[in-house]
Amino acid sequence: MAVMKRSQAETRYTWDLTRLFETEEAFETEFKAVQGLTKEVALLAGTLGDRDGALFAIKQSFELQARFETLYSYAMMRQNEDTQDGAGQARLGRVMNLYGEVMAALAFMDPELLSLPEEKLAAYAKDADFSEYSVMLSEVMRRRAHTLSHEGESLLAMGMEALDTGRNASDMLRDADLRLGKVQTPEGPVELTDAGFLPLLQSPDRGVRRRAFTAMMDGYGRFGNTFAALYAGQVKADVFQAKARKYPSARAMSLFPDQVPEAVYDSLIDAVHGGLGTLNAYLELRRRKVGVARLHMYDLYCGDEEDLDVKPDIEEAFQIFLKAVAPLGEDYVRDASRALPERWIDVYENAGKRSGAYSTGGAHRKPPYVLLNHKNTYDGLSTLCHEMGHAMHTFYSDKAQPYAKSQYAIFVAEVASTTNEILLNEYLRRQYAGNRKAEAALVGNLLEHFRTTVFRQTLFAEFEMRAHAMAEAGESLTRETLSAMYYDIVKTYYGRSCQVDTCIQNEWMRIPHFYSPFYVYKYATGFCAAAALARNILSGDPEKIKSYRRFLTLGGSLPPIEELRIAGVDMESPEAVCSALDYFAELTLLYGELMEEGNA
Repeated sequence: MAVMKRSQAETRYTWDLTRLFETEEAFETEFKAVQGLTKEVALLAGTLGDRDGALFAIKQSFELQARFETLYSYAMMRQNEDTQDGAGQARLGRVMNLYGEVMAALAFMDPELLSLPEEKLAAYAKDADFSEYSVMLSEVMRRRAHTLSHEGESLLAMGMEALDTGRNASDMLRDADLRLGKVQTPEGPVELTDAGFLPLLQSPDRGVRRRAFTAMMDGYGRFGNTFAALYAGQVKADVFQAKARKYPSARAMSLFPDQVPEAVYDSLIDAVHGGLGTLNAYLELRRRKVGVARLHMYDLYCGDEEDLDVKPDIEEAFQIFLKAVAPLGEDYVRDASRALPERWIDVYENAGKRSGAYSTGGAHRKPPYVLLNHKNTYDGLSTLCHEMGHAMHTFYSDKAQPYAKSQYAIFVAEVASTTNEILLNEYLRRQYAGNRKAEAALVGNLLEHFRTTVFRQTLFAEFEMRAHAMAEAGESLTRETLSAMYYDIVKTYYGRSCQVDTCIQNEWMRIPHFYSPFYVYKYATGFCAAAALARNILSGDPEKIKSYRRFLTLGGSLPPIEELRIAGVDMESPEAVCSALDYFAELTLLYGELMEEGNA
């Protein structure tokens, strides 16, 4: 069936961007105004040594950022409606050109603030008139020890493009040059791509799964020396920047912006290692579900979806979402219930529309937006709940915080969305009580979410940590050393229950997140925090619910670790991850019982 054109989409299922700009003329007027404000802000360089001058300049800088963000959000979302539309591409291109001008205009701010005497900057931070900007000022002061002279910062800035060569070249190799061939399926040969890999691994035909997995790993392996050289270059760039900025390690540098102690990273890996026995017990159940004598790495993604009869259209899915999040309070449900009728959501796929799903703020203190490509499946329902978790986090943060403190850190970004997914799963299990196959499918889905987010991302985090430690110790990162290390880690995680196929040693080559150093651990910590918080919410304890609701209002007003502590989980303690792993163990036991009952 042909995909509908954008012009054929029902208006009520498209987002209403007139909240940002009522007309194209209004957008153009604001575009010109932001161009003018950009020039005005650039002229404020040199005024920060005076208290009133600094206050005015900082206010104007945030005014510029907020107004530019609205322009960008509008242009980005319009382009995402139909990526083939030339007018949308041109509009976004103009905004991105303006972004360069805005960043250039703001470039004086941090260096000039850091050039001030410490006591003067501290006085600004304590001044009540600067309270809206206290987080920004404290961050500037915190970075002082890792900020170079003007000449040093200029040299690093000049070298950034060269330092990003590994990332850029690996993206081009993966996305443009790598050809993986075709995989034979019962329906005929299928071109193997990264985007189409997972559906092939979910095939009920084991031969298809094996052929796709082998072709993917061998395809990357053919370029193994190239990928090793590119990744080694990235790691060396990370190490160089850490040394240049006087951090003790590349990992310390990467965790510094979120104020996350390195002990959090270490305790995550240690705790997950302690849960590997339960992981392998779960995988033994999966082996029985799949019906094979020995589970291979290519068998891990066979799902339970066929046992779950959940096929809601967007109207029904939205009502299920509202019921699932009811434990968060009547006001949360009332606020969230506005999203579909007030057209915060762009619902269905159309020709040229951006794939996937996301939530974005759009503009400060205006309702957030959500892009979907909704399908009438459990995955479609779960995606709606996930993105609405982001949207409501943004909604409450924007409502409670000034713009300068409204944007929450990546470290906490997945918590509200994942909490909503877990609330959905728990709600549906109550609705399907007595239907053992459906219950097992729901529990299996949540267990897979656990495996791929906590265990798999921690595996990746361990690989990154070891690779950087090798480089910092002066050891060579080659195809042989990287592949052997990756294979060893995979065997540690999966070897008790799976046949760890040799070609899995090449998998590290296809993980683009490795070029954003020490990022993936946040997926695992975020999921663990969400698991603990969802259980707090479902306990019905009003104080725990109140704490979580307060967390949703904090934006970026506090360090993310402190925000999670207020929500009800202490990520500096191993207890948070251990609690999530206990939940995984409980679900594994339940999954086994449901499988037995379903087969009885």
